Amino acid sequence: MSTTEPTSPTARTRVRRVAHRGHYDRTTLHAILDEAYVCHIAFADEHGVHCIPTACWREGDHLYIHGSNGSRMLKLAGSGAQVCVTVTHIDGLVLARSAFNHSMNYRSAVIYGAFEVVPEAQKAAVLDTFMEVLAPGRSRQARPGNAKELAATTVLRMPLNEAACKVRTGGPKDDAEDLGLPVWAGVLPMALLPLPPVVEAAPGGTPDYVQEWRDSARAQAVGAVMS
Repeated sequence: MSTTEPTSPTARTRVRRVAHRGHYDRTTLHAILDEAYVCHIAFADEHGVHCIPTACWREGDHLYIHGSNGSRMLKLAGSGAQVCVTVTHIDGLVLARSAFNHSMNYRSAVIYGAFEVVPEAQKAAVLDTFMEVLAPGRSRQARPGNAKELAATTVLRMPLNEAACKVRTGGPKDDAEDLGLPVWAGVLPMALLPLPPVVEAAPGGTPDYVQEWRDSARAQAVGAVMS
């Protein structure tokens, strides 16, 4: 299946409210996941319903998470229980002429299914991929996990077989009778921006990925001043 080919929505993933904002293609889903550092995982156990944030990353057509072997969530998810995973990016606050029509621009993804445990033999390589997602080149510089650390860590992956995205873009959608009101209307854009690195140690100089982060932070600061 190509990344642009839409998947068939299921009863759980079909977007019903403002259905034209629904997207079912892999390109949109992958892009939303690749910008995310954190997802929220909803699950139920004998104590009730829970929704817990955790670090995540995508490789191929799977979403990965990891954590301590003692994690209640990872134990249940690793057993094959059904879960719901969500990711949301807020791109702007949409200010309309009427209070009722205020909105947000956003990109969100919802994934249903079950996680599976990543085999021990693949665990180190998968965690290296996570390091590369955080900072390209980092896995070749940081000390890799040793046998004790890897043994204490659970890594899970979930196929992206049952998922849907919902996206809103553009300005306010005011009622015709409100268009003449003397009220400011428009979008207040929002974005997750890099800030200057805080150095703890730099015995070998500044790595390329930190320098790129620093340059990006400077460019963002200059852009903010000029705007």
